[in-house]
This record gives sequence, structure tokens and C-alpha cells, in this order.
Amino acid sequence: MTSQICGLSYFDVAVETDNVAPNIDDVALVFEGGGMRVSATAPVVVQLLAEQLNFAYVVGVSAGASNALNYVSRDADRAKKSFVEFGADKNLGSVWTFLQGKGMFNAEYIYEHTAGPGESLPFDFATYRANPADVRIGTMDAETGEEIWWRKADHPTLLDLVKQLRSSSSQPILMPPTKYRGHVLYDGAIGSHGGIPLSIAQAEGYKKFFIVPTRPRDYVKGPDAPAPLVNTFLRKYPHVATGLNERAKNWNTTKEEIIELERSGDAYVFWPEHIPYPDAFRNVSQLQANYDLGLAQARREAPAWHEWLGV
Repeated sequence: MTSQICGLSYFDVAVETDNVAPNIDDVALVFEGGGMRVSATAPVVVQLLAEQLNFAYVVGVSAGASNALNYVSRDADRAKKSFVEFGADKNLGSVWTFLQGKGMFNAEYIYEHTAGPGESLPFDFATYRANPADVRIGTMDAETGEEIWWRKADHPTLLDLVKQLRSSSSQPILMPPTKYRGHVLYDGAIGSHGGIPLSIAQAEGYKKFFIVPTRPRDYVKGPDAPAPLVNTFLRKYPHVATGLNERAKNWNTTKEEIIELERSGDAYVFWPEHIPYPDAFRNVSQLQANYDLGLAQARREAPAWHEWLGV
């Protein structure tokens, strides 16, 4: 699916940007989502930028798509703020917004009212567009079950981009779907990959991968919710219900494939070693603790990144 030109734009102008030319063109950079658990992997974005490791192909789903976009826009400050300081924003979401039908995470606010100039998390769209890296953002069409992979050509304006990012992050049950250009869209993490978007990079010809999950290496995923509850809440969208019910199986299958790629030397995987607060949501001190441990690990592993990548 390709978006039509919206006609509205925030500063979509050419810019001169240093150090954006890709120096890694044979390895796909892959980001898993996980809501505010990405506070532990946003430091990977920060450290990759500090190391000037510029991938030519970047893919992410759900909150991992935010990591991907912050990386391509070369915004280390935003990468951190999005998953640490932003937890203090009173509009982020709550049980009250859930009861209002806006979602446990207030998706419309998070994605459509924070990224513009002068807002709380302004996105450097011009630098993003200037960066030649190829980008994929995953989502699912709720009515057909089709997995959709947005590309740069699909978001000529910031307004398109934030809608597509929102669609990738619209968690079933916890958040309403994103309605965009006549389609009803849900979280990319319920696709056949289970939330780690390795398969699209493979389908597009990549054989080597730098993968950033948001779970430790020994984690085994269980069901997101009981199937009867899922089927009841999502009876209007059976493809989404199926995706959510099968997500644990798909995630675990992808994880095992990643481990095999790691063993064969075809993947470098940043397995977060310590996420002391995996369920942190609005507690900034807990999000900061996740971030600090992730940053320490990223700095410690950075020399191995260079060695593995040959850069």
C-alpha cells in the first residue's frame, strides 16, 4: 500500500548533514518494539550514532520503529527522551484514557501531537529525508491481515510519517486501531515474525543482521492475553485476533532463528542483559535505570560491533 501525497508538510526541505552516508551496506539493522521497554535499547541508537555506524537498511515495528526513525534522523537526544523523559508527560496515557477509548497509551497524542515544530518531541524530518538509508516500518491491515511495510516514498510529509508510525504501534486491545487512507491498521508486532522484523529484511535479500531485541537471550514468550479474551475484543477483526493469539509462537520461532544466525556468525544480537523495570510506564526514574544499564552495555559492546561489522 502506498500513501498519496497529503499536501501538508513540516519543513520538508533539503539539508546538508554530515556523516550520514552509509558505511554498512550489507547488514540490515533490525529493531524490536516493546513499548517503554525500549528505554533499555534506545541507548543502542545513541551509541551507534556516537560510533558513526551508518546502516543503509533499517527496519522496526511498534516502538522499535521509533528507534529506527530516531536513528535515521540522527537524533540521539530524541532517542532518549522518547523512552525516558517522555514518561512524565501527563498525556502519555492511563486507565482513564483507556476508558475514554483513546488507549492505555494515548496513541493520537503520542504520535500526532508531539513530533511537530515546537511540540514535546520534535522530529527532524529534513535530516531523516536527507539520510539515504532505506527504511521499513511494519504494520498490519486489520481487515485483510496483510503485513504492510512503509517506505520513505510512502511518507512524503511528516503528517504521513506520524500516522504510519502510529499504525505500527497500535497495540490490539490496549489501543484503538489507526485509521489511515481508508484502512484500519494495527501494530506491526502481530505479523508473522512475532515482533522482531527479521523476515522482511531476509525477503529483501539481506543475509547478515544487526538485531536489537527488547528481551534477554533466555526469554521465552507466553501469550499476550487469553485467547477467549482476544477473540471477544477483536471479533470484528479476526485476522488481528489470530495474529495476537499466534504472536508468542511466532516470536519464539523468530528468536530461535536469530540464535542460529548468531551461532553461524550471520547476526550480531544486542540482547539486553538487565532491564530491571520491564513494565515501567510513567516512572521516569525506573525508565532512566533501564536506560543507564542499556547505555553501559552498549558502550561495553561497541568495540565488538566494529569488529563484527568490519568498520
